[in-house]
Amino acid sequence: MQRYLGTALLAAALVLGGSPSIAAPHLLHYLTVDELRPALVLPAPPAPGSLEERGELAEIHALIAAAPPARLDQARWDDAHETPALFDRTLGVTLETLPLTWALLREVQEEGDAAADVAKLYFHRTRPFGIDPTIPNCAKTGKPLKSYPSGHATLGYSTGFVLAHLLPGRSAEILDRAADYATSREYCGVHFPTDVEASHVLGTLVASKLMAIPAFRAKFDAARQELIAAHVAGV
Repeated sequence: MQRYLGTALLAAALVLGGSPSIAAPHLLHYLTVDELRPALVLPAPPAPGSLEERGELAEIHALIAAAPPARLDQARWDDAHETPALFDRTLGVTLETLPLTWALLREVQEEGDAAADVAKLYFHRTRPFGIDPTIPNCAKTGKPLKSYPSGHATLGYSTGFVLAHLLPGRSAEILDRAADYATSREYCGVHFPTDVEASHVLGTLVASKLMAIPAFRAKFDAARQELIAAHVAGV
């Protein structure tokens, strides 16, 4: 049964002083809001203006300044591609052509997106470029209050966790790509390192909980058979 997060997101927005006019939320299909309460599953980010936050800003500046152009191009590509297709180049296969596998990974993404939405509203952290406008960034809007955790990084870590279990022979490549995709958020200047670390925690938590649910596991097993039939290496 789908569980709508609209009420929870609206309540969080109002408590935090946000506007009740918010975008339609993502859905939780398997988990519950109680399982993903931000205060229980994630530590608070560094306080605004703290020494730790200033250190993170300096780290982002240094990371971007030292990055070769190809790595910045990769970060911009990653920014524009927020689907499980982020693993296509790593695996040498177009995941969207495998309907059962693609549907499974999109469900994981939806679950992770919903969890990240709640956490973003709860923590209400300003993105790096919102604090320091001199940081080059990939942002396309002027709304910086959605930094902690990263939705992109949560996608990479959650779908990467499931995909690594589908293709255990290629798990190292998959998990390396998930980490690199997450780090692109720092190269893009749109997330702090602690945002990315929180996404690792949240994405892994969501995926591991999903793997323990029989209804999800049945879809996982069907996707695995699809990968075997398609002769995808690493199964």
